[in-house]
Amino acid sequence: MDNIVFYGASWCPDCIRSRKVLDDNKIQYEYIDIDLVDGAPEKVALINKGMKSIPTILFPDGSKLVEPSNKELMDKVNSNS
Repeated sequence: MDNIVFYGASWCPDCIRSRKVLDDNKIQYEYIDIDLVDGAPEKVALINKGMKSIPTILFPDGSKLVEPSNKELMDKVNSNS
């Protein structure tokens, strides 16, 4: 994986907030809407050991954040740059 992959949904307030943080900081990422992409909810559940928690954000180093705060998200993004 060469880029950040963001699993979310248009109705999810935490997803909207996290996407805004990434967008405002001009961080590139691939967005996967779990309501529009076949298999995406199952992928999220697999990543999160059965939980369908969003946002689930995967990073190029193999790590992930689930439902991060703005600070957690930016700390992780900055540590990867």
